Amino acid sequence: MSKVAFLLANAFEDSEMKVPYDEVNKAGHETDIIGLQKGETLKGKNGKATYTAEKSISEVHAADYDAVVIPGGSSPENLRLDPDILKFVKEMNGSKKPIAAICHGPQILASADLLKDRTITSYPPLQDDMVNAGAEFKDEEVVVDGNYITSRTPKDEPAFVRELLKVL
Repeated sequence: MSKVAFLLANAFEDSEMKVPYDEVNKAGHETDIIGLQKGETLKGKNGKATYTAEKSISEVHAADYDAVVIPGGSSPENLRLDPDILKFVKEMNGSKKPIAAICHGPQILASADLLKDRTITSYPPLQDDMVNAGAEFKDEEVVVDGNYITSRTPKDEPAFVRELLKVL
């Protein structure tokens, strides 16, 4: 089974964390919730989900994981300037490991300069930001481009989870 990192900060989109996290665990994979500080309580923006960061980004290594999931909401905005977060996703990408990002999740890929010549989707109002970061943007429920799996919003979660589980 695979070991999957979930990158999380406060104000995440509740279902974009809960649904993939629950389904990945249900499928028998191992998961770690990784935040900026180990032990930090992380609350969803809608108040429907709360998680505790099991590890801090400064103590983990991309080599220890088979895939990474980046839920949306304001969580990516709260993570995207952290150098350890950027290093982690760059190393995951360098190893061609699956990177699954939904809604605002691709903001981290943009900040890590990983969108040039890639085809992705995201929360539709971010289209210009994604294109300016070098991506080809498609307004589709899920876009798979190499090791990237991207989706737009909570309504796309079934397709997002389906494609994530396929690669795990």
